[in-house]
Amino acid sequence: MRTFEVVTYGCQMNNHDSERIAGVLLDAGYVAAEAGSQADVVVFNTCAVRENADNRLYGNLGHLAPVKQSRPGMQIAVGGCMAQKDRHTVVDRAPWVDVVFGTNNLGSLPVLLERARVQQEAQVEILESLERFPSTLPTRRDSAYAAWVSISVGCNNTCTFCIVPALRGKETDRRPGDVLAEIQALVVEGVQEVTLLGQNVNTYGVEFGDRGAFAKLLRACGDIDGLERVRFTSPHPAAFTDDVIAAMAETPNVMPSLHMPLQSGSDAVLKAMRRSYRSEKFLGILDRVRTAIPHAAITTDIIVGFPGETDADFEATMDVVRASRFSAAFTFQYSIRPGTPAATMPNQVPRDVVQERYERLVDLVGDVAWQENLKLVGERVEVLFADGEGRKDAATHRMSGRARDNRLVHVRVPEEPELRPRPGDLAEVAITYAAPHHLNADDGLLSLRRTRGGDAWASRQSIPEENEEASRRTAITTLGIPKLVRA
Repeated sequence: MRTFEVVTYGCQMNNHDSERIAGVLLDAGYVAAEAGSQADVVVFNTCAVRENADNRLYGNLGHLAPVKQSRPGMQIAVGGCMAQKDRHTVVDRAPWVDVVFGTNNLGSLPVLLERARVQQEAQVEILESLERFPSTLPTRRDSAYAAWVSISVGCNNTCTFCIVPALRGKETDRRPGDVLAEIQALVVEGVQEVTLLGQNVNTYGVEFGDRGAFAKLLRACGDIDGLERVRFTSPHPAAFTDDVIAAMAETPNVMPSLHMPLQSGSDAVLKAMRRSYRSEKFLGILDRVRTAIPHAAITTDIIVGFPGETDADFEATMDVVRASRFSAAFTFQYSIRPGTPAATMPNQVPRDVVQERYERLVDLVGDVAWQENLKLVGERVEVLFADGEGRKDAATHRMSGRARDNRLVHVRVPEEPELRPRPGDLAEVAITYAAPHHLNADDGLLSLRRTRGGDAWASRQSIPEENEEASRRTAITTLGIPKLVRA
């Protein structure tokens, strides 16, 4: 049995696609490679949003060239957004790559690998539209207690800095019944937190003629027994409606956290970006969210140095950041992406100017987040402990997890293993310390609730090592129906 490894660049959508890629390979008889071992098949799931993603990919491909030469039969595949964009360029720059596949045909990877092996030549297959919605593919989920669930793929917006619509196509929506069936099946498996994914979740339903579908979907999630937490990403301010705010406020398992991309606080820059809202509308949405959900934590994305951005434009962004009181922000320096309208715009901002503005913005974001976090010192919060989240410090007996508002919390836990929470368990803690990017709860657990999610995590850990057959089995979800397959 051949082993595989999936290397992922980019966003949550790419991470979820990688879970599908792993599921498809497992379903075809491949086995996940052990950590630290060289896989027989290495799959790169790429991103096309940032320039350094290209550099990282070709750097890694270069490192693998001599490895592949020394390992007859090893194969390399490149998929994802950059593969969709560059197509034959990948094989031209790295002729030792065996397969190039796009965002719309994840399920064809096993066939392409076999065809490349038999024909002894690279296989490039890029489809311009979906063969089937990717959530119908087998999926190997990384977490036992948390899951991404796609509600749509593609985007109907035309932001001048973004190439995603050209690579993932127009928005395609899943039917609500299919989404809810998948979530219900995941809950049966032990999942207690889901994140609904879409390029623009709050236009969900436009394809089947229901503009209120997203708010209805959030409320329907509230009726699923055992589903503890619901999150979503990402909405677009232009399409954000009050019925979604009401659904968030009135549905107990929809979390008080919102990721709302700002991109710029300058109306002139927003117009050049072709973002169909202005700063006043953005701030109005935040005001209404906080009126309905006073303890909501709001995060954002901001681009610095968009073509034509002046000092006054940048100061407008700083003003909106001060007014918005973000708990965190993902900040980016604008970089030219070929194929986007912004790439050929005049008045590209010099790199040294972009760097200086970027550093000032990062400092302000950190200061605002710290001020917001300090308000929580002394407050009690519920933490969902996470596997691989933050730090696990044996010396100080800390574990990490996420509060309901998605803030990262480091918690002092008991020294006795039987008293410690497991990833997936829930605890109430009191916040004792605040930093810009995390909170501490150094007084320990006020209460601990063992959960089915924690049970599911423990079950994964307890697979007998001596039973090789058992260790090569994994839970796969197809069409929302759980099945156990031999890897």
